[in-house]
Amino acid sequence: MSTLSYILIFTFLGSIGGLAGGFFLLAGRNYAYKLSHYLAPFAAGVLLAVAFLELLPEASHGAEELGINIFVWVLAGILLFFVIERFVHWFHHHEETHEHEKETHSIIPLIIIGDTVHNFVDGVIIAAAFLVDIPLGVITALAVFAHEVPQEIADFGLLVHKGLSRLKAIAINILSASAAFAGALIAYALGGILDSYIPIIVAMTAGFFIYIATSDLIPEIHYEKNRSTALAKSFMLVVGVIVMWSVITILGNNH
Repeated sequence: MSTLSYILIFTFLGSIGGLAGGFFLLAGRNYAYKLSHYLAPFAAGVLLAVAFLELLPEASHGAEELGINIFVWVLAGILLFFVIERFVHWFHHHEETHEHEKETHSIIPLIIIGDTVHNFVDGVIIAAAFLVDIPLGVITALAVFAHEVPQEIADFGLLVHKGLSRLKAIAINILSASAAFAGALIAYALGGILDSYIPIIVAMTAGFFIYIATSDLIPEIHYEKNRSTALAKSFMLVVGVIVMWSVITILGNNH
């Protein structure tokens, strides 16, 4: 099977993570929200394991040949996604401050645009990983899938809360998820041009995963007031690391 086939198949599987969030809420809102609280720490464990056990070693190996300080680009990735998230949150806050006033802007387009850009970046990340090698692409796609589910449950719930029907919210999720294919195809088409920059892209992806895990997902455990629930979430974080470590080990042995 060609590299492009792998990219398309696993971009499709990764983007299903976004659709799964909508389907969970369609089946039962209360169950979906409860499930997302436990999926979030699991996803954090997956992202951290992939970043530290697979992406950083791969980026470091490529960086040695190019003479690049890979940790500078990990930091750049963290800072870049921090700035992007702050920008989106600023608009969210702006919307909330006018909640009881006459609204002149809608938060729905912001959610859609932010989600579409995020999915586009996911597609680029998956394709770039497959351009390095197949096992890295598979592992990266699994990590993307893991963090998309709880995130999309939250976004889907917000769209419904803002007045969209569940079916319209799912339709928007499907269209937004398709942006992942655009990102993947563009990254694949630029494959030859990107060759020299692959270690940088992989390092920034590691920074992206570390940032999502530590700033968006893990804090949810600290905010949990119920001790038994916090313990269960902590356990799911460790399970995420162990599961992904096992997958990385198996794929690495078969590579």
